[in-house]
Amino acid sequence: MTPWEKALRSALYAIEQDYKVFPLSVHKTPSIKSPHDKGHSCRGQCGKPGHGVHDATSDAAYARHLFDLSPRATGYGIACGGRLIGLDLDRKNGVNGVEGLNQLAARHGFAIPQTMTICTPSGGFHLWLAGPAGTVVPNSAGRLAPGIDVRGTAGYLVGPGSKGKLGEYALHPKLGEVDVQPVPAQLLKLMLPKPVTRRIPRADPSPVTASKALDGLVRVVLNAPEGTRNDRLYWAAAKAWAHVDDGHMDAAEVEAALVEAAVRQGLPAGEAMRTVASARRAGAAV
Repeated sequence: MTPWEKALRSALYAIEQDYKVFPLSVHKTPSIKSPHDKGHSCRGQCGKPGHGVHDATSDAAYARHLFDLSPRATGYGIACGGRLIGLDLDRKNGVNGVEGLNQLAARHGFAIPQTMTICTPSGGFHLWLAGPAGTVVPNSAGRLAPGIDVRGTAGYLVGPGSKGKLGEYALHPKLGEVDVQPVPAQLLKLMLPKPVTRRIPRADPSPVTASKALDGLVRVVLNAPEGTRNDRLYWAAAKAWAHVDDGHMDAAEVEAALVEAAVRQGLPAGEAMRTVASARRAGAAV
């Protein structure tokens, strides 16, 4: 069985478990090229494939179609948000997300549930957790602790049965396939953005105006020349977080849109998330 065949078979099994999937390359990035020119801000509204996690589907026939468009796919992503929250625990380069999670649990008084756990090729783990209905959990990188990334709304996890450059993603050998457990309340609280005191804006813009403003910041990132991508992302994120603090933009939407744009420009997702988070911390400190 080829990696493509295994990825498709695993993705179809995930659909049977009521998850949404889309094909990934060996680099763990979306494998279908965008149908748009550089600088677009479409997130799938056009109806064409090539929008990353926004392509994710729970329809088996459409999933097969996406894989047919991705003959070099070696894995698949599982869309997070809604009922699925992912914890990506890295253990490399002197960072240990497992230790970090244990320390958080001890400090905040919650137990780490025995939930669906995927072993990553680099020695880390993906923990699948069930979120409460209606709660929007933003993506973050290293905000909870070094080596802990949160995959929430508009984020995704690499599904078991996928093959990356370093090897295969597989079920934990001791746990196997177990039920996804609810996220502990204290851990969920840590994942959610801290409430900010809303400043009274001079004029409350319409949702259309706010959306156009975010689209403009996304284009700044998408049009960044190589060598300036991280700086442009930081600048755009700082502007966007100011709008969030004023109550003009939604935090989860800002983070998802800017990180997605940066990934399309070639930045690793983790690096993009850290840059966006850094811009937020800098704004909060002012």
